Order: sequence, then structure tokens, then C-alpha cells
Amino acid sequence: MMKRYCFDEDHNMFRESFRAFLEQEVAPHRAEWREAGIVPREVYLKAGEMGFLIPQAPESLGGLGIDDFRFQQIISEEIGVSGETGFMPQLHSTIIAPYFLKYASEELKQKYIPKAITGEYILGVAMTEPDAGSDLAGMRATAVDQGDHYLLNGAKTYISNGICGDVFVVAARTNPNIPHAISLFAVESNFEGFKRGAHLKKMGMKSQDTAELFFDNVKVPKENLIGAEGQGFKYLMSGLAEERLICAIWNVGTAEYAFELTKEFVLDRKVFGKPLAAMQNTQFKMAELRARMDMAMAFTDTLVANINRGDHDSVAASSAKLLTSELLCDVADEGVQLHGGAGYMDEYPISQVYADARITRIFAGTSEIMKLIISRDIFSD
Repeated sequence: MMKRYCFDEDHNMFRESFRAFLEQEVAPHRAEWREAGIVPREVYLKAGEMGFLIPQAPESLGGLGIDDFRFQQIISEEIGVSGETGFMPQLHSTIIAPYFLKYASEELKQKYIPKAITGEYILGVAMTEPDAGSDLAGMRATAVDQGDHYLLNGAKTYISNGICGDVFVVAARTNPNIPHAISLFAVESNFEGFKRGAHLKKMGMKSQDTAELFFDNVKVPKENLIGAEGQGFKYLMSGLAEERLICAIWNVGTAEYAFELTKEFVLDRKVFGKPLAAMQNTQFKMAELRARMDMAMAFTDTLVANINRGDHDSVAASSAKLLTSELLCDVADEGVQLHGGAGYMDEYPISQVYADARITRIFAGTSEIMKLIISRDIFSD
């Protein structure tokens, strides 16, 4: 891995602390959690106790008040480098919590953020519907103003933290006549009419619980509206730069994990009396992947620095997400190939990485959507 000069001693200490947490509290339980299809709540409570959840939240809400995106970068990167695909605190902290921190009323922040920081509340976001994925304008869930509350109806699918989640940011249409008149609501899992559907079985990321959610005449208090009515689409779009960048960072970290698995294997595996690593084809394949990984890491480091300067470039983040998801899938694929038959066996971690990686070209916007965003920017003049 190339040398990086974008972190100081505080960042390095935080990284070491979080890495130790993953080694002690997460890695030993990975097989057990994959079998169960879910991560236990206790790991969130332990992470909260250590200050690893929503570190950017202000001290007044119980957070660390760290206004430096590099700390969130470290969390996502280390999750990837460790090979973890079930416990995903970056979803909770960097993708969902900002909807509360940026747009919610002070009362709503006080109601949910302190317990999200301690891990007592696990957060989820419910946007995708059976007939509306990346096309938010096709959303059918509705929230009708009833005076003192909204009446929420609809269905969501492929919702991460769908089984373990306690509080969901739910997107619903509040004006049926305007395609993008979407509002965001904080919906608790104990609200009457809220129902969890199937615990979905997936190709990969098996310990990251994913579910269907149903809302049948759910009464959502007026004060649980996040921000202004009808502004949800704008809020969702504004968060995409950070969301796609944090996905890109995790992609790069996971690529490192897959690369190291393969490096270790080819150094140990003998072919015609020589280590597989001595073969020029192996050396060239690994060299090409190493170069691409270093380029991707430099790109994401730059975008993190830009965010810290207030530059939230959604097009650049889309580029990062596109390139790193394709990169991760290539690293995993080459890893399986260089493992030979062993790579197809689930007892070898590279097989799991291959299955886990495939979703990265789909979630947070498909590769095709990323290309559409980038091409529109190119031809916007």
C-alpha cells in the first residue's frame, strides 16, 4: 500500500483503537453472525460505549463533536480492510444520522440522536420500494396530513437494518400531484401499523440484515417530520455525496482485504515446484490491481479533504463510487481465479468476498446511474 500523509497522530490513534475493537468484538464472531443472518445488538452498544457511533454529533447530544470527515473515513475503511460485511456502523453514522443532524428539529435530534450514539437505537433508511429503486419520483408510499399527525401507508424493500432497526428515516410522497414532493419522517419500529416483512435471503453480505417494511395507516406525529414538508427529495440528493463517497471508501478497504487474501495464497501455493507468486502472469495481475487500488485510494483521500473544506461534489463522489465498486469486483474476481478451485470453496474467505462485493455495483445507486450522473455533468453545457 502506498504511503499516505493525510492523517495525523489523532487519526492514527483512532484507527488503532477502532481496528482493535474490530479484532476483539467483531472478527471472532463473523461466521456465527453470517449463519444467524444478523449482527447482535450488543455490538452496537459496545461500539457506542467506545465512541465509534456518530462521532460527528455535537457534544450537546452526547457525541464527540468531531467535525472532520477523516474519522468517518477511517471507520469505513477499517470495516472494509477487516473484511466485515455485517456490522456496518457507517450506514448508521454517516449515511442516516446526518438526516437528523442537518435537517431535524432540535426536539427530534434530542429524541433520537443520543440513543443512536450509545447504540440503544439502531438507525435505518427506507427509500427503495418494490417498483421504485433509483427512481425516487416513482415512489408510491404516501403520508397524508391529518392535522395533528400524518397517516403513512406503503411498502419498502431491500432495507438494510430492516430487522434490527429501531428508528427509520422513511421517505413518502406528501403531494400526489408533484413527482418530487417527497417528505422524510422519523418512524419508530413500535409505531402501530409498522410491520417488518421477510428477513430477505441474499447472495452475499449475509449477516447484514435486510428486510421488507410495511406501513399500514401508521400515525406519525407531526413533530416527526424531518425538515420541511416536500423537501425530502432535496435532502436525499444533498446526502448522496457523502453516502457514495463512504461506499467508495469501504470498497477500497474491502479491495485491500481481498488483495491481501490473494497475496498470501499465491505466496504459499506451489505450482510446478514454484510459488504461484513467482509466475509472471500472477505478478502482472497483482501489479495491475495494486496500481488501480492506489489510484482509487488517492482519489477518495482527495474527496475527503474536499468535504472537509466544504466541497460536497456529488458528481466526483459518483465517479468514486463507480470506479471503486468496479475495482472491488475485479479484485475479488481475480482473487478467485488465482485461488483456483479453492477460490470457489466457501471455506476460503475470497469466495465470500466475491459474493459480498457484487452488491456494491447496485446499492447507493447502480453503476448505470453513476454513469448517467457523470455524463449529464459532461454534457450539461
